[in-house]
Amino acid sequence: VQLQASGGGLVQAGDSLRLSCAASGRTFSYVLGWFRQAPGREREFVAAIRWNGRTYYADSVQGRFTISRNNAKNTVYLQMNSLKPEDTAVYYCAASSGLADLALSDAYDYWGQGTQVTVSS
Repeated sequence: VQLQASGGGLVQAGDSLRLSCAASGRTFSYVLGWFRQAPGREREFVAAIRWNGRTYYADSVQGRFTISRNNAKNTVYLQMNSLKPEDTAVYYCAASSGLADLALSDAYDYWGQGTQVTVSS
């Protein structure tokens, strides 16, 4: 499985941005998720989605971010609204078999390269 993230950029506070992550290989049954890592901080869970559409969110993004997936296109999306400067980070997509705590990076077997999101105040 290979993952390719895209869609990052520089935006202002309050703006929206949509990240995409295209997966190659058999990912239909995998949980697809997003993590982020800000400078000097540990990688943290953002959101995840199961093959059946069940979603999970970190408290810090609940109500502002929406994760979705298109199984036919092997793609997962992260719609980010009402962005804040504290959302600035490198965002990573990942795939998990779904058998462990989805908020933990150790639960994920495959990782894409990061895409930078910068939110200016």
